[in-house]
Amino acid sequence: IKPVNPKQILLTCKRLLEGSKIREQKASQDYMQAFGRLSSQLGSGLDIREWIDVYQELIRYDLELEGADEGVRQILGDQYREANAQFGRFVEQEYAGWIADAREGKKPVETDRPVLSHEVMPTWVLPELKAGSEEGRPVVFFLIDCMRYDQWLTFERLLFPLFEVQKDWHVGLLPTATPYSRNAIFSGLLPMDIAGRFPQYWRTVERDEDASLNMNEPDYLKDLLKRKHLTTADGGGVRMRYEKLVSGHDGASFAESVTDYLQHDLAAVVVNFVDILAHSRSDSSVLKEIAPDVPAYRALTATWFEHSWLYQAFQELARHDVTIVITTDHGAIRSLHATKVIGDRDTSTSLRYKHGRNLKVDTTDAILVKDPETYGLPRTSMTENYIFAKEDYYFVYPTNYNRYLNQYKDTFQHGGVSLEEMLLPVITLRPRG
Repeated sequence: IKPVNPKQILLTCKRLLEGSKIREQKASQDYMQAFGRLSSQLGSGLDIREWIDVYQELIRYDLELEGADEGVRQILGDQYREANAQFGRFVEQEYAGWIADAREGKKPVETDRPVLSHEVMPTWVLPELKAGSEEGRPVVFFLIDCMRYDQWLTFERLLFPLFEVQKDWHVGLLPTATPYSRNAIFSGLLPMDIAGRFPQYWRTVERDEDASLNMNEPDYLKDLLKRKHLTTADGGGVRMRYEKLVSGHDGASFAESVTDYLQHDLAAVVVNFVDILAHSRSDSSVLKEIAPDVPAYRALTATWFEHSWLYQAFQELARHDVTIVITTDHGAIRSLHATKVIGDRDTSTSLRYKHGRNLKVDTTDAILVKDPETYGLPRTSMTENYIFAKEDYYFVYPTNYNRYLNQYKDTFQHGGVSLEEMLLPVITLRPRG
């Protein structure tokens, strides 16, 4: 309807037809400009808050560069590996100090240390519980097992229109695995203190690491509420409900009756699907074909969430006056390199961490802990050690080395020291409007 410069038409058509390619090129240019700065940061002695910032930036570029030129993706991958190598050295230097401060009762705000797994409930959930009790607002706490930060960001895209989102961080306790980091969250205790306070439960953990490791979470949570004087011996105070959702049927039932959970002051819900997906990919050639790398694995998780009972439950909760806190007990890393470990037949079977007597490993690839108590871990014998894999290594015994090297290569594992396993978001959601 007015004179238009042909160049304007050309630019508009190009923006509409080649918008995706233009955005990828812009993201590639932005990352290449940031590459030098990030490299300098990685060599400059970062503190934990700076590590969280670097991790967020690397994840942002990882998401923005999906589908970008393979050369740029390779550079990002190399820088990511360098970041994890430096982070492993940082944790090895600092972790025992964090535990010592925590055992002395020093708060994170009083020191340079992060909030650790056993401090999640007292830091973010219980204060909301107290505030909610005054206003009659229930609190729903979701622990999504094995959720990485990049996976959370794909969930957040769908939840942002429904909720106001507050993001915080905690650092997963070592080993980044259910018997330790998740039980620490529900108990509010370091693993060595769980073993001391609940010896009847810890004996089960020692005897069989693959069975019944999280049967006692409701008891741990009840004990925490009692220690914080939120419940009384006669059953008064905070009304608590605990639920663990393992199967699709469990999830569907939860989504259908989610409003019933709002009749309690605190509902604690463990969602196991993401962890099941990670382990299923290790065992299924079909899933490995569908999700051959990290971006594809992330996309698979996002597709599940968009069509899941969990998203339906969040949509229903958004219609009510409720506070939701979401976190995870640990993340997972794609394990690509093997390192040899020597131990006896009683050594634990996990691939990213082990505990046993007189363990031997290349300390370039792993952290060897000779005094478990310095890491807040229980000791069952004078010769007991713990080892934690760094970067993307996994442990293989010298016997049948090549067989197990190939069997476990390119599987998602947890229990060790990496950005993906240890730097964990804590999200507080409040319904909009």
